[in-house]
Amino acid sequence: MKIVEENTARAATEKTRPRHISIVDDDASIREALKSLMRSVRFSVDAFGSAEEFLASERVNDTACLILDVYLPGMNGFELQNHMKIEGPAIPIIFITAHSDEGSRQRALMGGAADFLSKPVRREALLKAIRSATEH
Repeated sequence: MKIVEENTARAATEKTRPRHISIVDDDASIREALKSLMRSVRFSVDAFGSAEEFLASERVNDTACLILDVYLPGMNGFELQNHMKIEGPAIPIIFITAHSDEGSRQRALMGGAADFLSKPVRREALLKAIRSATEH
């Protein structure tokens, strides 16, 4: 009986776990491609052209994972990461960038990022990173 109750509780938790992905990237073609990918695997998704646009949205409070570009106009990805760390809520962040270097990678990961991927992002690598980030 206890096993059935635990399985039922786990299933209820999995159903209520937010499955919303937010994307912040200033490149419209990247935003659209990522939105299409997220929808193809049944995530709800919103995309934003800037960190400020994301912060002003209602999605801040129900995002399960944030896919974030490093270099953005206005507040950059590292600044948004720091803001989220201080102000909350705690959202797993996966950085994506066309300008990958070891210093940026280390900065992102030391700041608590779940992953740091280079553009063009491979579908499988991104989905694996999202699964890993949202399971914790």
